[in-house]
Amino acid sequence: MKNKFEKNILCIGAGYVGGPTMAMIAAKCPQYKVTIVDINEQKIKAWCSDNLPIYEPGLLDVVRTARGRNLFFSTEIEQNIREAEIIFVSVNTPTKSFGEGAGKSADLQYWEKTARNILKASDSDKIIVEKSTLPVRTAGAMERILNSNDKGIVFDVVSNPEFLAEGTAIIDLEYPDRVLIGSHETERGRQARQEIVDIYANWVPRERIITSNIWSSELSKLVSNAFLAQRVSSINSISALCEVTEADVHEVARAVGHDTRIGSKFLHASVGFGGSCFKKDILNLVYISESFGLTEVADYWESVVRINDYQEKRFVLKIIRTMFNTIADKRIAMFGFAFKANTGDTRESPGIYIARQLLDEKAHVIISDPQALQNAQLDMAGIPGKIEYEIDPYKAAEGAHAIALITEWDVYRDLDYKKIFASMEKPAFIFDGRNILNHQKLYEIGFNVYPIGKRALTRI
Repeated sequence: MKNKFEKNILCIGAGYVGGPTMAMIAAKCPQYKVTIVDINEQKIKAWCSDNLPIYEPGLLDVVRTARGRNLFFSTEIEQNIREAEIIFVSVNTPTKSFGEGAGKSADLQYWEKTARNILKASDSDKIIVEKSTLPVRTAGAMERILNSNDKGIVFDVVSNPEFLAEGTAIIDLEYPDRVLIGSHETERGRQARQEIVDIYANWVPRERIITSNIWSSELSKLVSNAFLAQRVSSINSISALCEVTEADVHEVARAVGHDTRIGSKFLHASVGFGGSCFKKDILNLVYISESFGLTEVADYWESVVRINDYQEKRFVLKIIRTMFNTIADKRIAMFGFAFKANTGDTRESPGIYIARQLLDEKAHVIISDPQALQNAQLDMAGIPGKIEYEIDPYKAAEGAHAIALITEWDVYRDLDYKKIFASMEKPAFIFDGRNILNHQKLYEIGFNVYPIGKRALTRI
């Protein structure tokens, strides 16, 4: 019986990148069969339900559009590899924690195992698409593994880095700034690249689909994240200066952002950046630069990470010093734990460092977050100290000496802070790590308010 689909597309890895990307491709391209596989059976079951394994606004609607029609989820990895013509590889590539390059280079063990599994299960030519964030020239290593076979099979490797922002991934996928597709500049390479271009061209305007050589594509992903993180660290470094000079970081950022050569995006001072990409990609760039003997280049980019670490440390020190140099046995409610709003992802979240430092100071920490409490419990497992998890921010703040706002969830803007103030110990403190609250109004209620990069409003 003839397959009713024009192409069989497979994605290995059902995480924050693979799941939404494949769901969008399936929704926009009903002529293609799209299958997502993962070794985690519970994750696959969740994708087949209405309780998806990741939180992303609008994702469930997209999944429902295509699930069971041309979007499928499975743990049958080998069978689906065999049947696929195009395979997207979207496995985890965390920062290496051991051996050469520990703390900076990417850990490629899962990626290499995936490449070997593809080789073992394949019995026909395939296009392999790098979707994971990988060091530059990783495609060459994948090609050596895949094409060192005696089956007569040819694998064409294409780079298609993701540029999604968690919390807006569905919008980013449906209306991308650009889609980048890199390949070898050979006849076969260009043909493979065109196959991937044809997928996205079903809904993305052709002028937004950028093609390049494969090495440029791989490096562009790291550099984009590095540039964005650099802007965050730059404004965060200035926020410290604003606090001691009584300048206002919002006013400085607005003035700087109106310079068209600079622009206004990513100039919002905060407690620090987090997530799976920025720190990992910068350290990867540092490691690559060091490997080529570019010490000054490596030092420059590593300073972006150091400023981010400094901002998190500075936030905790401000809490301690403000609260009479001791927070032992004081209840501190953390509003938010996800690394940003509209996601449950806590990878590299400032909340992890802050919670641990507060516990080290013997504080009683109450973590509240609308989506990330389960991940928070995993992140904090085994950490000694008094810690509670409470989804209701009003309950979290009861009897608290201070609130530390970590994540810019909209729900925290609209809380009844008069009610919260009445339930807290006095003097009551708010440390706004995202500068999203009405500080003057909070001060009038009775709070001592400490923003980032702005003058504190204090009664003590």
